[in-house]
Amino acid sequence: MSKINLENLTTERRNEATFGLDEMSVKEACQKMNQEDQKVALAVEKELASIEKVVEATIAAFKKGGRLIYMGAGTSGRLGVLDAAECVPTFGVEPEMVIGLIAGGDKAMTVAVEGAEDSAELGANDLHELKLNENDMVVGIAASGRTPYVIGGLDYARQVGAATGTISCNKDAEISKHAQFPIEVDCGPEFLTGSTRLKSGTAQKLILNMISTISMIGIGKVYNNLMVDVKATNEKLVERSKRIIMQATEVDYQTAARFFTAADENVKLAIVMILTDSNKETAAEKLVAADGFVKQTLN
Repeated sequence: MSKINLENLTTERRNEATFGLDEMSVKEACQKMNQEDQKVALAVEKELASIEKVVEATIAAFKKGGRLIYMGAGTSGRLGVLDAAECVPTFGVEPEMVIGLIAGGDKAMTVAVEGAEDSAELGANDLHELKLNENDMVVGIAASGRTPYVIGGLDYARQVGAATGTISCNKDAEISKHAQFPIEVDCGPEFLTGSTRLKSGTAQKLILNMISTISMIGIGKVYNNLMVDVKATNEKLVERSKRIIMQATEVDYQTAARFFTAADENVKLAIVMILTDSNKETAAEKLVAADGFVKQTLN
């Protein structure tokens, strides 16, 4: 097996600001870690133009009936799985619409699966099993920017004709060469040398937040700044749903609760019923005609 050269990766460099880390007090270490973390959002800011392209491509995929598929290994894969899972209750989408793939499968969420990230073939196979098509959007995530599992998946996605993006935490990343829309965020060396679950992981989480949230806004899942397609899967979310209806329509709690029930616990439908003074069936027709955008039902 050929030697992997990590010398040029920012994520592998030692951080001069944290030399002597093992001799710092808890207070000093906390302060130093916080100082390093503050650099992350500023590093992400420099990549906003690249992030915008990935979001636009994702919205286009959704509008064609396609899916958003994240893929990565280790921390990068876990963050993709997390973001995908949270889209279901937040935006009321089916689990198949945003998918997170991690090298090694579900087991790898909690236990490292030896060698899984080193297989380009595994990345391609995982997408093949999902029946990837040209309407989909694949985003490869790798802090190092060189994970074979991700590269294999991206190459397969390009063969199929799917749109491709990447998130790496090194400049001139290898995975960037395999995607249409690369994002390369440089947060500087890690607080703990090579521990990319720290600043790199935080940067990836911030970018994933943008991709999923703003893409969902782009297909009508939000009204003003309210998540009107939230699924009320527990008591807290039932109460949040009623509160969203109140905030969107300025009705009182009792009225919101009544319409929430009348709309079969569909928050967006309840809001349109109130704002357009419509019954459930008419409000549903208005939403279909408006492609799910609440504001367009008011025209």
